[in-house]
Amino acid sequence: MVEAKLLYKILGSLLIMLGLLMGGCALMAGCYQEDDIMAFLISSLFTGCCGFIFKYLGRNATNDMSRRTAYLVVTLSWLLYSLFGMLPYIIGGYINSVTDAYFETMSGFTTTGATILDDVERLPHALLFWRSLSQWIGGLGIVFFTIAILPSLVGGSVKVFAAEATGPVRTKMHPRLSTNAKWICSIYLVLTVACILSYYAAGMEWFDSVNYSMSTTATGGFAPHNDSVEHYHSAAVEYVSLLFQFLSGINFTLLYIVIFKRQLRQLVQNSEFRLYLFVVSFSAIVIMAILIYNNGYGTERAFRCALFQVVSFITTTGLFNDDAGAWPHITWVILGICMFLGACAGSTSGGFKCIRGSMVLKAMQNEFRQILHPSAVLPIKVNGQNVPSSKVATLLAFFALYVVMCLISATIMIAAGIDNTNAITIALSCMSNVGPTLGTEIGPVMSWAGLPDGIKWICSFLMLVGRLEIMSVMVLFTRGFWTDN
Repeated sequence: MVEAKLLYKILGSLLIMLGLLMGGCALMAGCYQEDDIMAFLISSLFTGCCGFIFKYLGRNATNDMSRRTAYLVVTLSWLLYSLFGMLPYIIGGYINSVTDAYFETMSGFTTTGATILDDVERLPHALLFWRSLSQWIGGLGIVFFTIAILPSLVGGSVKVFAAEATGPVRTKMHPRLSTNAKWICSIYLVLTVACILSYYAAGMEWFDSVNYSMSTTATGGFAPHNDSVEHYHSAAVEYVSLLFQFLSGINFTLLYIVIFKRQLRQLVQNSEFRLYLFVVSFSAIVIMAILIYNNGYGTERAFRCALFQVVSFITTTGLFNDDAGAWPHITWVILGICMFLGACAGSTSGGFKCIRGSMVLKAMQNEFRQILHPSAVLPIKVNGQNVPSSKVATLLAFFALYVVMCLISATIMIAAGIDNTNAITIALSCMSNVGPTLGTEIGPVMSWAGLPDGIKWICSFLMLVGRLEIMSVMVLFTRGFWTDN
């Protein structure tokens, strides 16, 4: 059974928090004296009122949460945040289509960074800040963010965390999840503040520094300029951006151990980080060589552009400093692999995750050994710990679902008239929460406004499924979820 009152109570609390965040954006609109202040005031009041109604319906609810309710809470919270989060766009008249507004908001909260806005720079300051803030909240996770700030609001938080967290292996620094969440949030805040100061030192104004920082550390990709980081034509800005994108792609638990406990050896010995570093380095060197010999780039520019795009794609950030759509097609293959693989589990990045890639490689290695030694027992180890066979089975199921959903979505898009390259990379981009695509119709520097409405809804669903790592959403469509005790 689903605990309806507890569901109402938690969703109500989350909507009240969303309303307060919108109220903060209204204050910003007032400071800049721009015309979006009423849009945020109305959105804030309406969202807050709906939150209080939900809280009233959930009064006297206990905090005893089943796993079924936890999965429902997580999925519904992301759907509701995207539904209410689109109100400022609609009420302010900046986006007239519900489909486009929902797509833009879902893209923000899932840190995908795909946009339907052809001219971002026409938006007022508060709405630009709202786009970046939605990504920053979604970077760690809506419910996880709530656990860190107000742990009492989310009952059964361990089950909720299991439904929203990324990666096949959960690492905890503290027995209490709320304390664990606060420590991870502290890393997130340190990265964000350091990124703001670094952007400012590199030549950005404060407003742009804050917006780009939230987008960078959340590995989101929304930018207050149409031409993203390329707008500044500054090598310093680009190096700052790629540094913090790379750091945000590392497991935050690992970053906490390195920064606060000063155990650098843990980082060097971590198999997932080593694979992440290897893929970034190898891909950047290969693309750099291609750009020098095929496109006539200078050495420094080729190095900077190659490394920036590789880091942007593998961390699923989506910021750009060059048009990768104009590069040789072989670079698209390399960037596509980075897009699929993603960075580390427990970070703000999307994708398949390096730890799963590491497990797949070790499973393949074991299969070859098993051929030579049929009777040998060959466990899969990650950082010196045995991975249970149940985790390996879950990994294979996850991989199969990931590929099947990409193929089905790409097939539907091809049937809708989208060219093959765009269809495949759009599906992969949404599932991995990357943002940019690789093609001619919708390239890495273009908006997604030209897609049919039906395809935009499919993309919105893929963004949600990709952010919650498939299982948390797809389990709701199984018969057993609603019937089994």
